[in-house]
Amino acid sequence: MPGALGGEAGWFRRFHPADEGAPRLLCFPYAGASASAYHGLSETLSPAADVTVVQYPGRQDRRREPVAVDLAELAGRLAAEVAGLPPAAFFGHSMGAIVAFEVARRLAAPPPVLFVSGRRSPARSRQERTHPMGDRELLDDMARLGGTDARLLDSPAFVRMIMPVVRGDYQAIDTYRYEPGPPLACPIVVLAGDADPMTPVEDALAWREHGSGGGAEFVLPGGHFFLDDHRERIAEIVLDRLAVARTAI
Repeated sequence: MPGALGGEAGWFRRFHPADEGAPRLLCFPYAGASASAYHGLSETLSPAADVTVVQYPGRQDRRREPVAVDLAELAGRLAAEVAGLPPAAFFGHSMGAIVAFEVARRLAAPPPVLFVSGRRSPARSRQERTHPMGDRELLDDMARLGGTDARLLDSPAFVRMIMPVVRGDYQAIDTYRYEPGPPLACPIVVLAGDADPMTPVEDALAWREHGSGGGAEFVLPGGHFFLDDHRERIAEIVLDRLAVARTAI
């Protein structure tokens, strides 16, 4: 049933039912986002996939908890929680791709497949902004990337509500530094937008260095939030690759 799962206010959310025995998918939100960012994808995949979404601290029903500003610390906390769940493939967009990757590195057994979307590979990560940024700079960056209604960014009430989360997430991803290590023992499926201003396609495709064989790459039309425009196609890709991973097990 849909609802919250896990400790505290719950680290995980489920929005839609799934068929019995459906493959499991754990989704990691992008910077500034809550679990509801994946509501649409969850709906499209239901009931063929059992979708669970991470709810980071500091947002929605976890708004009274401090926002995580250290990505490695966040990944460590999440790995302890994920270890108690049934095995699932991972899907992360933008910051969520790095969080998913770092959680996978901390688990005794990797996910059957890791989907990474809209993010350059860890080895090609670099400081993208000067930290800390002012509120206006953060809002301008959000407007540049899209994904948020421009009218909301002009609402003082909305800005006051989201700014602590956005600032904390930007600090977490801006200060992230990849620690070299062996590739994950699982395939990585890369999704990239051909006009993403944050993630050049060649940097996204470099994710292949961080996984085992059997991965795949898909370049779709659009900018940083191409997944909003291609939900049906992305759902097809996810279900196809989940079937491939299930066959390989």
